[in-house]
Amino acid sequence: MLEVRNVGLTYPAINSHGPVVALKGVNLTIKQGDFVVALGASGCGKTTLLSLMAGFMSPSEGELNLGGHRIDGPGADRGVVFQKHALLPWLSVMENTEFGLKLRGVSRSERREKAAKNLALVGLQDFHNHMIYQLSGGMQQRVGIARALTCDPEMLLMDEPMAALDALTRETIQELLLKIWSVSDKMFFFITHSVEEALFLGSRLIVMSPRPGRITHTYDLDFNRRFLESGDSRAIKSSPDFIKMRETILGIIYGDERAGQKEEFVHV
Repeated sequence: MLEVRNVGLTYPAINSHGPVVALKGVNLTIKQGDFVVALGASGCGKTTLLSLMAGFMSPSEGELNLGGHRIDGPGADRGVVFQKHALLPWLSVMENTEFGLKLRGVSRSERREKAAKNLALVGLQDFHNHMIYQLSGGMQQRVGIARALTCDPEMLLMDEPMAALDALTRETIQELLLKIWSVSDKMFFFITHSVEEALFLGSRLIVMSPRPGRITHTYDLDFNRRFLESGDSRAIKSSPDFIKMRETILGIIYGDERAGQKEEFVHV
């Protein structure tokens, strides 16, 4: 279980610009098997919150705990998939996938076995020896997902991993992620700017306010499980309750964006 307790983060002043309060009073609990998706207007602190969970930064106030232990830096119990795949272009698909285990001193045979299993899980079982530059963008992101899974983390942190993909590839990887989630029973924390993507993927949706970022709305969702039962993503995304929820969330986010722009204008 991941616990975020009254977390805030303030970026220090730079030159003539004063300190920036990015997050304030954030509380969140993510349990095993949860797929939590964060939405909000640009600048609301979504990526900052993910970076705190990953241990890339420390909060200015409050604390984050995973499995009862305080997060004080990056760890193998958290796998991160970035918006840009962050793969090593001079290594093959297999070498990239097993890289984390290699750093931990795992034997070649064991790490290759685990990497091969996860490459098969993301549909890349025939591409072990390909170089990264030989793959499409969607396939590169699959390698990133397989690499994160190979270290067997308790939690996957994903920062808009599909933002640069075309619509068809994006939908394919959305479905793939849900299938991985259903068999792995891991915790997922996923950031996106797409309301449709958030509703389709998440078992829980949190909506964050403009700076300082706070969680203002929380929704429990079942569209992902309905897809896993039916296998028909188009039917889910075109259903009346999905469309109604999409419009509700869009109204909240657009309202927050307008409020933020108005506040910025007043301060100017």
